[in-house]
Amino acid sequence: MSDSKELTRVKRRWGDRADGRRVKAPGLQTIMCYLWPKRTDCEVYLNDTIDATELLKYLEKKNAEHPDYKTTMFHCAITGMARMVKERPMMNRFIQGCRIYERNEISISFVMKRRFQDGAEEALMVLVPKDTDTLDTISKKIVGDVNETRKSEHATGGIDALLDKFAKLPRLLLMLIFRVVRLMDFWGLTPKSLMEGDTHFTSILCSNLGSIQCPSVYHHLNNYGSNSIIITIGTLHKAKLLMPDGSEEIRDVLDIGATLDERIADGFYFARSLRLIRHIFAHPEMLDRPLGEDSGFEY
Repeated sequence: MSDSKELTRVKRRWGDRADGRRVKAPGLQTIMCYLWPKRTDCEVYLNDTIDATELLKYLEKKNAEHPDYKTTMFHCAITGMARMVKERPMMNRFIQGCRIYERNEISISFVMKRRFQDGAEEALMVLVPKDTDTLDTISKKIVGDVNETRKSEHATGGIDALLDKFAKLPRLLLMLIFRVVRLMDFWGLTPKSLMEGDTHFTSILCSNLGSIQCPSVYHHLNNYGSNSIIITIGTLHKAKLLMPDGSEEIRDVLDIGATLDERIADGFYFARSLRLIRHIFAHPEMLDRPLGEDSGFEY
């Protein structure tokens, strides 16, 4: 099967979950799932400074051509992550119940503030990009969902409303309910309706800290759910970089931090995935191509 083939076309088999299909892995990876069954025991943290100069030039030109609609750096980052996961399918894997699964679809989630002020509520957003999506379509989906959520009482998908109702229950009852929920999660019995709209069940959870003028930071993984990657994006700033010809230049850079479950792939695979992200930022015109179209990037 090619990496770019839609995973949802694969027929569900015995042992698969509602959100992923079980995959075979080398013995070491399998044993690691039993030696370290908790995701928080297997965290690897990567941080990098990415040259965003070409991406800023691209955005300036793009937004000048369409002044009525603004595409942002965050939209580009989300699209770039979606392409990376599309071309690097092991980045879309997760471990639950000591078994390794590959997700049925790509999903990227983030948390947004309803208002930029202390005490303002947060809303959970989940984006499920398709093969035909480009930066333009993903950008419009994000803006549309965010605007709709900020106008509504609860987040898209109703997960916030559900959490509000649960929070009113007595403590002992809540403890019992969530013990059952965790057991269902372990055995792959969580209903798809509970997964939809929940950031714990997405390919990547992204936090845009630059929007609140914060640097990229380490963010822990969670044992509940299936999320194996958390990425934080820091503030855009200028820094001196060493160029390929040996000269030094002051460039616009973006700091990113990524926390990953080391059981889903090895360090070599992670490093190559990061190289693809760097390449996308250096060649932002790739973002205008459909996600299902191979980038042709040579690793």
